[in-house]
Amino acid sequence: MPRTRVVLFKEEGGGAPLLAWLDRLDEKARAKCVVRIERLAEIGHALRRPEADFLRDGIYELRTHRGHVQYRMLYFFHGRSAVVLSHGFSKEKRVPPVEIELAISRKKMFEAHPARHTLETKL
Repeated sequence: MPRTRVVLFKEEGGGAPLLAWLDRLDEKARAKCVVRIERLAEIGHALRRPEADFLRDGIYELRTHRGHVQYRMLYFFHGRSAVVLSHGFSKEKRVPPVEIELAISRKKMFEAHPARHTLETKL
């Protein structure tokens, strides 16, 4: 199975929300998140629970934890061979609807102008 191309959503100003969030995490939490991103690149659409889950409206979550903190990274697919990571956050019980709505909004922006909202980088 070919690797899935992983890109980060880039805002109009050039920043990538996922990178900014990862930079705020401690080293071990960041490493666990990067492992999940690598698994997504390896497996793509086939990645399932407990590592990933479908939320709604084309939005998925990458799931990991460290201690009692649950880390989530929301993403969506662009075509069959690319995945776009929107942003990350920590949660307690459920994924807050506001986080899903933010990812949906970014998905719409990305679909309208993929080149403008694509950041390719090594994590």
